[in-house]
Amino acid sequence: MRREESSHHRHLAAPVLTPDAAPAAPATATACGTLEDPGVLLCPTCSAPLTADGHRGADRPPAALRASESRFRAAFCDAVIGMALIDPEDRIIEVNPAFAGLIGRRVGDLVQTHLHEIIDPEGLPHRLFTELVRGGRERFRVEKQLRHREGHTVWSKVTVSLIRDTTGQPLYTLALVEDITEQRLLGDRLEFQALHDPLTRLPNRTFFFDRLDAACLPGAEGPGADADSGADVGAGAGVGAGADLAVPVVQGDGRRVGVCYLDLDGFAAINETLGHHIGDQLLVAVAARLRHGLSERDAHLVARMGGDEFAVLVSDSLGNEQLTALAGRILEVLERPFDIAGHRLVITASVGVVERSVHETTPADLVKDADATLYWSKADGRARWTLYDPDRGAHQLTRQLLATALRPALERGEFTIEYQPLVGLADGAVHGAEALVRWRHPRYGTLSPDRFIPLAEESGAIVPLGKWVLEESCRQARQWLTEFPDTETFVSVNLAARQIWDSDVVADVARALELTGLPARLLQLEITESALLGPGGRPLQALQALADMGVRIAIDDFGTGYSNLAYLSRLPVHVLKLDGTFIEGFRDPAPTDRPGLPELRARRSDADEQIVGAMVQLAHTLGLTVTAEGIESAAQAERLRLTGCDTAQGWYFARPGEAELVAAILREGRPAPDGR
Repeated sequence: MRREESSHHRHLAAPVLTPDAAPAAPATATACGTLEDPGVLLCPTCSAPLTADGHRGADRPPAALRASESRFRAAFCDAVIGMALIDPEDRIIEVNPAFAGLIGRRVGDLVQTHLHEIIDPEGLPHRLFTELVRGGRERFRVEKQLRHREGHTVWSKVTVSLIRDTTGQPLYTLALVEDITEQRLLGDRLEFQALHDPLTRLPNRTFFFDRLDAACLPGAEGPGADADSGADVGAGAGVGAGADLAVPVVQGDGRRVGVCYLDLDGFAAINETLGHHIGDQLLVAVAARLRHGLSERDAHLVARMGGDEFAVLVSDSLGNEQLTALAGRILEVLERPFDIAGHRLVITASVGVVERSVHETTPADLVKDADATLYWSKADGRARWTLYDPDRGAHQLTRQLLATALRPALERGEFTIEYQPLVGLADGAVHGAEALVRWRHPRYGTLSPDRFIPLAEESGAIVPLGKWVLEESCRQARQWLTEFPDTETFVSVNLAARQIWDSDVVADVARALELTGLPARLLQLEITESALLGPGGRPLQALQALADMGVRIAIDDFGTGYSNLAYLSRLPVHVLKLDGTFIEGFRDPAPTDRPGLPELRARRSDADEQIVGAMVQLAHTLGLTVTAEGIESAAQAERLRLTGCDTAQGWYFARPGEAELVAAILREGRPAPDGR
């Protein structure tokens, strides 16, 4: 085949019909950029006459071919979708008016224009285009930005198809271009609304987690376009030469990520006192300060997580120092007053800081730990930042596990009660015993009350647990009464404030006494000072009803709470239990036996003794008895006896133990010194 003939197989035969008798006339441009002289088939590139099979010659095409070409020409010129014929060198052979109008140009100006002058070559699917021109696929679709003559961008959906010759070999490509700018802008608006907070315009929680997920990936390579014929390629792809469409590979070795999670201190009070509209304006102002003070300066992502909580994401962090410095800057940014609707508002923030390697965490764990650290900041005093501590986090996790397991543990019978004798200092006899609950945990072993009672109060599990302790203690006291009827040993049971607020404690006590047959005078209930100050006087009413039943009421840890002495005279109380801190001064010898004791320590010991003596005297004046806790030596017991203290408990007399311990002491008549 001759060279000039083979070149025609590289073009699309876009023929135009001429009259039978007329010779070929000079070519003129049409609205479609082709020749309109009727007569022969002409090559759209070189204007040479073509035969029906695409070769040079004067043979006229059959009537059917002429009709087909006429229909194609009409469809091409009148189509509302842009159409362009492209040669293998990415130059435009022909376009229709719709394509030209899409980018604000004339048809004639676009012929022989290189494709890259119209379409940005960045992100073009070179691999797909190469497969197409080699005949490996029939078509593909992309969303691509076109350059308008006036400078703005036109978003378009481009379908690129392969045109073959009569032998099946690739000749040209046909691009169908549809304007999707309005749809794209609408999609962008919807996407923005889905990923941004409508009040502050900051990225929202969804956006934050999307970015955090990407930051925590140790390495990723996005999948290529679908290889099926007609596969869609996402925005940013195009036709012609270019790089493969793929997410860049990110090396994860040594990469770190950090989060500063912050909450506004006292924001709820602003909503409650000034109104939610003021609170909303304050949130907008806070968001603006965070955006301008952090996001624009360091390119960190600032997001509103909900309510008055915000988060700052630091991708590729440099370590704890960078995150703590950022947290300090957050506090500085927010410390200046806010002028909102005539109100000058001063707020602070608590910030939780977490920073670690991407190999050591997941996005969910990172945010969970940051949120927990935020509340550590609040617990530590607010208006500060706190760095995540793994040991504290493990402790917090253990607390959560214990809180979750409390109720099932009660059902499984994992709790038990130990008893510590209450000994009269004047006669050395056992007058009663305090019931102390223990948790025989299958994993953590025996847990003392301070490990789980606060959790039980927070979760409400203290109500069923308290009922169980009350009934078991009354049952045991009844057994002591049966075995030792002359001693009338009472049992002292701790009563939590929530048992009074969330339960009918009077009915619970009455039921326990009825079930066990224990006389009310042999039951003592201990309640702290703070629990007495409940809402609506309910604790006081309940205590009065219990006292009327004959139950003994003791104020536990007296002297560490409000200690309202005027209030004390009106309480239905029988016993004051002095907190162990007042007893520490009694560990030293009596004043006549301590010539070598340091002066400061001696003064403190004397002060403790005088305070205890005054409280004992006050209690006796009010008709109350006094019990001291934490007695560890005979010297302490003797000095307390001299102050007039009535009863005491501590390791000097006996450590907490099984109910049989108390029974054994009752048989012997008095406890052995040093707990033996």
